[in-house]
Amino acid sequence: MSAKISYKDAGVDIDVKESLLERAKGAIRKSFTPGVLGDIGLFGGLFDPARVGFGDAILVATADGVGTKLEVARRARVYDTVGWDLVNHCINDALVQGARPLFFLDYVAMGKLQPEVVGALITGCAEACRASGLALIGGETAEMPGVYKEGDFELAGFLVGAVKREHLLDGSRVRPGQVLLGLTSSGLHTNGYSLARRILFDQLGLELGARPAELGGRTVQEALLAIHRPYLEPLWPLIEARRLAAMAHITGGGLPGNVNRVLGSCDALIDREAWTPPGLFQLLVRGGDLDPDEAYRALNMGIGMVLIVEESEVASVSAELERRGERVHRIGRTVAGRGEVRWGRP
Repeated sequence: MSAKISYKDAGVDIDVKESLLERAKGAIRKSFTPGVLGDIGLFGGLFDPARVGFGDAILVATADGVGTKLEVARRARVYDTVGWDLVNHCINDALVQGARPLFFLDYVAMGKLQPEVVGALITGCAEACRASGLALIGGETAEMPGVYKEGDFELAGFLVGAVKREHLLDGSRVRPGQVLLGLTSSGLHTNGYSLARRILFDQLGLELGARPAELGGRTVQEALLAIHRPYLEPLWPLIEARRLAAMAHITGGGLPGNVNRVLGSCDALIDREAWTPPGLFQLLVRGGDLDPDEAYRALNMGIGMVLIVEESEVASVSAELERRGERVHRIGRTVAGRGEVRWGRP
């Protein structure tokens, strides 16, 4: 007769998973907003949009991951910042539709649960939610031996926001003659890390603690793990005042692969000389001998968000954003076309 075997013997420890939830409850509850119904541990999170002013609104849902930035976090043994990255990325994806984020759910999976890693990942998500005024109302932590190698893990997230119908940004207000304003990124954000790791670690042979001149005193680790910034706080007043025709969050695909999503029957003419890419991007272009078109397609090149505004609004919108600490670059103009991004001086 074969020996008895337990779930733990097969590689899944339910007790560890339950203890992780207990550890995270404090950070999660701190993110709760007035719209949250119930407590942690239900089969699904409950949220009442009417409690936060969105009783008759359109819901906007988005999902994303952190990509191979997770490999840098694993290598550096710094895990909380990628939780912030994940939440902020999803916030920006909802924001460009004119939506206010309401709640968030996380998903963490690894081969064998490591409490300190999972705790940092979830805490990062909860703190980022609290900082931007949305609630972390649920999630899933999965232990999957045989699927993930030791030390590997996955982090994904799901966000729901709401937009009042009159504030919806869907590209329908874009027309020729409008101006593109670029807001600076805080680094690579959550895209381009497979390319960046190949260049920095494999081709240039740099370590995490290296300080190449282009980084201005920062280490490679600090530059690569710089948190993907949210644009909610500076942009929300402009959305409510209906002063923006459209927005584009610059993620995978760079400027040409994201601005085109909101152009409709217009083209965008963007001047790559309108701003100077920060040192990290200069290092990657030099170290990888990147063709400019490839660089601007794979990386955000220092522009994390693009606003499309009327010419008459450019000065006042720029001044308002600069008062809130933003660096604003006039990077292009919309022209008649077919929904494409073209390079050149407007």
